[in-house]
Amino acid sequence: MATHSWNPAQIGLAMSIMGVATMVAQTPCGALVDHLAAKRLLIATAAAAMSVSCIAITLFPNFFIYIGQGINGVSAAIFPPAIAAITLGMVGQERLPARTARNQVFNHAGKIAAAGLTGVVGHFWGHNWFFYLVAVTGGASIVSALFIRKSDIDYLEARAAAPRKDADAIVSSRITRVLRDRHILVFSVIVTLFHFANAAMLPLAGQLVTRSDQSFASVGMAGCIIAAQMVMLPAAALSGALANRWGRKPLFLIGFAALTTRGLLYTLSDNSSFILFVQLFDGIGQGIYGVVSVIVVADLTRGTGRYNLVLGAIGTAKSIGAALSNALAGYIVHVWGFNAGFTFLASLAASGFIVYYCFLPETKENLQVASCTRN
Repeated sequence: MATHSWNPAQIGLAMSIMGVATMVAQTPCGALVDHLAAKRLLIATAAAAMSVSCIAITLFPNFFIYIGQGINGVSAAIFPPAIAAITLGMVGQERLPARTARNQVFNHAGKIAAAGLTGVVGHFWGHNWFFYLVAVTGGASIVSALFIRKSDIDYLEARAAAPRKDADAIVSSRITRVLRDRHILVFSVIVTLFHFANAAMLPLAGQLVTRSDQSFASVGMAGCIIAAQMVMLPAAALSGALANRWGRKPLFLIGFAALTTRGLLYTLSDNSSFILFVQLFDGIGQGIYGVVSVIVVADLTRGTGRYNLVLGAIGTAKSIGAALSNALAGYIVHVWGFNAGFTFLASLAASGFIVYYCFLPETKENLQVASCTRN
């Protein structure tokens, strides 16, 4: 976009459109994933739409950029619930933690590889090739999705529906009944608090260090992102291994503790090496969240047939928390300084810890049809 002489306002608007489109589309896309049996085709369609959109953006940037970003945002909203649905449909509730952990390990490894590849491609061929690279990986996603055999997916299990052999079971509970369930609402608050506390931390840390070390802006921020992703690999793997043994709640509380610690540590120094070390705590928190949140939603929606709807709603809560984080933390830093901003974010993480500890029970043993849908 910068190569086409766009001003910062235009660039910011184009980037915001994708985020807003994703946030608005997440819950409806989750409901769509529940409704459609052709989940593999849904992933392939979303990947194709994103690929074509990225190519069109490079060819017709002034005409297509806003439309393309909207398409990309909606496509991005489809992938998480669709992948989670296929995973649950293939392995079932008991094996979901291990399989979700493996998915997240590949996810983080892919992000590390993409960061490196994007740098190489951009350096040698120019920024337009970022979009072509997305198109190529989108094509690979289509092939991967269609390689999954349809017969390997239990489509009732994929949406956490009650089995057909249970004559009294309600295969799909009413949407309003599910979304009003107290535990689901509490978990939505927990997710909002987690991302409210998390989203602004790294951008603010980058601003803090850049005041005294201008080189950090380009090299250090990339190092922070890669370092966190490297920690997310073992954190995700361990979360999958321990979710059934320890339970979901202790792991998520560890994630909140890591997030709280990270926020407080940022107040101690603006040294670039220290900031890089503190960023490792992001890998712990995000690595745990990526695995355990998917499992908790599966626990809470078991037997409802609304697993992906709720997963989409949780994604919306995540987006709202992230948006609030950047807006409010930035204002606090502007008025009262960086230490006040980081202390505020750490207090939000501590609040999330308390809410989870006090108001959401362990969900591991929720092996029967959720109480909100059995009536």
